[in-house]
Amino acid sequence: MATLMNRTRSSLLHGIRSYAKVATGTDIISAASNASLQKARTWDDGVASKFSTTPINDIFKDKKVVIFGLPGAYTGVCSTKHVPAYKDNIEKFKAKGIDSVICVAINDPYTVNAWAEKLQAKDAIEFYGDFDGSFHKSLELTTDLSGALLGTRSERWSAYVVDGKVKALNVEEAPSDVKVSGAETILGQI
Repeated sequence: MATLMNRTRSSLLHGIRSYAKVATGTDIISAASNASLQKARTWDDGVASKFSTTPINDIFKDKKVVIFGLPGAYTGVCSTKHVPAYKDNIEKFKAKGIDSVICVAINDPYTVNAWAEKLQAKDAIEFYGDFDGSFHKSLELTTDLSGALLGTRSERWSAYVVDGKVKALNVEEAPSDVKVSGAETILGQI
């Protein structure tokens, strides 16, 4: 038991949650096979698309992707630190051959869209909603933020994924931290 606790503590200190369903080496397409995400869009675009969703396979298959999850649209650290760092480093990601940088939150795609527009980040980053949290739940990357009146939300995390395989994963210890899930960290892992 002490060994497991030490291994888990060590993993947390290094930003890796070895006890979660997703870890370095995981096939994210298989792990989240029953989930889909909703591309950020206006309500009218949602109606026009018959409320379409994007299968996980379409996001990751045959691509190099950097994806980061955060507790929610319009929240403090997400708006002031996490997204801006990825937006400001988009050219560095492209120079490393990344096909897309994706931000995902447990929010509806309309809220995510309005927030992305407010941050003026839609030209650099692809934004997706995980309206029911199914993607994050399937990866065991949820946290209870009821104390902040947010309910079930995404952990703050980032991953480098190549053709569906997780090459690097970083999960913050606290939702207000951007110590291991920021743009500079993942750039160094590519």
